[in-house]
Amino acid sequence: MINSVFSQLGLYHLFFFLLLLGGSNLSFASDLTATVDRNKIGIDETVNLRVRYSGDENGGQPDLEQLEQDFDILSRQQSNQYRVINGRAESFVEWTLTLAPKREGKLFIPSFHYKGQVSDAIPVTVSEAGNTPDGTNRKAFLEIELDKDKAYVQEQILVKVRLYTTIGLHDIATEPLQVAGAHVEKVDEQRYERKLDGISHAVYELTYAVFPDSSGQLSIPALTYVAIAGRRDPFSLFNRNSQRLRLRSQAKTIEVLPKPDSYSGIDWLPAASLGIVQSWSQDPDTFTVGEPITRILTIRAEGLRAAQLPPLPKLDVEGLKTYPDQPQQEDQVGPNGVTGSRIETTAIVATQPGDYQLPAITVTWWDTKSKKQRATQLPAFRFNVSGTAATSPQNQEPGQLPSPASNTTSLEIQDYFWRNLAIAAIASHLLWVIYFYRTRWNSHRPNSHQTPRNTAAQRESALRRAVDSGTPLYIQKALLDWIHVRWPQLRGSNLTESTQQLAFEELEELHGLLSAAIYQEQPRPLNQQKVKVLVERLLEKQLPFSESTEEESLPKLFT
Repeated sequence: MINSVFSQLGLYHLFFFLLLLGGSNLSFASDLTATVDRNKIGIDETVNLRVRYSGDENGGQPDLEQLEQDFDILSRQQSNQYRVINGRAESFVEWTLTLAPKREGKLFIPSFHYKGQVSDAIPVTVSEAGNTPDGTNRKAFLEIELDKDKAYVQEQILVKVRLYTTIGLHDIATEPLQVAGAHVEKVDEQRYERKLDGISHAVYELTYAVFPDSSGQLSIPALTYVAIAGRRDPFSLFNRNSQRLRLRSQAKTIEVLPKPDSYSGIDWLPAASLGIVQSWSQDPDTFTVGEPITRILTIRAEGLRAAQLPPLPKLDVEGLKTYPDQPQQEDQVGPNGVTGSRIETTAIVATQPGDYQLPAITVTWWDTKSKKQRATQLPAFRFNVSGTAATSPQNQEPGQLPSPASNTTSLEIQDYFWRNLAIAAIASHLLWVIYFYRTRWNSHRPNSHQTPRNTAAQRESALRRAVDSGTPLYIQKALLDWIHVRWPQLRGSNLTESTQQLAFEELEELHGLLSAAIYQEQPRPLNQQKVKVLVERLLEKQLPFSESTEEESLPKLFT
């Protein structure tokens, strides 16, 4: 009897197991579905897509190529599950994707094909981003602000891109601003806090200076930033608690006006301010015949690049010989944009004593603040040259015969001429012989290095004289000349680039002092004693002019 009962129970359990197994197999029927958490989003928002396949899964995933035509895939996760609920077994694989739309309008998440199954397409409506940032509803967003509604061609436009966030963001990937038909330059970067609707936001702000090339409508395109929200876990391989965000700004349009017909200047210079400064390498009151003196002219414009500034008129005064140097151009950037400077240096040598006047220099420009034409003038400059004029034959009246005294002088001059000519011929012959033997001797030396030591010494002396003069522009030019002779392999054409490549602390501090004394709107007085100390330290850094030293030191400058 007992055995009969256990036999019946065993058959019952066996029947139940087979029934459960049969039901489980029935639940393994293949199926592919796709769902989204919402069907209406803004262009700067994301949507979560879930694609589930129920059935046997042996690896692989649905083809997502069509999906990427209208959406950016910010993140993707895959999970495999097997579970039994109320005696029913389920087995499925699920892909979870975070999507960001690429454009506005009615978009479709396409049908997916996987292991012979097809999911339904899903419509998603993408609308324009909100015009007014809402700090209470949005945890992170982008904002673009322009400093003006209209601008003239080649006028500076400041574009500020701000990232607001109330949550922790890291690994922020910024997209650089690029504007078709304009020159764009990044000028400033700041981090601060701002309250919106009583809620404190952390702000990351980038400022760009945009210079339109032509008149018409200028489009500032929308920008896209990608960031990770959540706490970064250095011990987690996948950072499961983090979320990838894609933030998108609004596009902007600004009207660019042509040059006004009333403008009468030779060069079109739209600037917020423009000035011309004159300085000398030494006091002009000490000007003597035959001794050079250096005149330094600087034209500086706020809101213009150095490349936009025109050359100043050449100096042409009778009795003065001029030797202009290559002009230097520098751009200073900051929160107010670009301030361009053009520095022209000219050596002047007087051939005769007397009173001289350098003509006034006038530059016409367009004031972008008052929308008016203005003119900046450097007044005429008078100075006196002392000394004795260079001797030259006196002009004689036509037909006038020379006096006996003049004939005697002429004969003496001829004697001196032939004697000097003979001495010069002998000297040149000796120099040629010395040069010939020296060349042969150097040719037998392996890799002889021909470095102009005397030129370096001259530049060093000129730099010390410039420091003693206390004139910032003169010091800047002499310093740059010395650097070019000491390291001719440097690619920098101005002091800023040379400072970045050399990376000497003394040079960086010296460059900062000179820039503050030259380019600031209110020039800072130059600490001459500190400049002298920095220059002496910098001169001590120079290396011997040997080939081995050059070859060993230069690679360190450019790594």
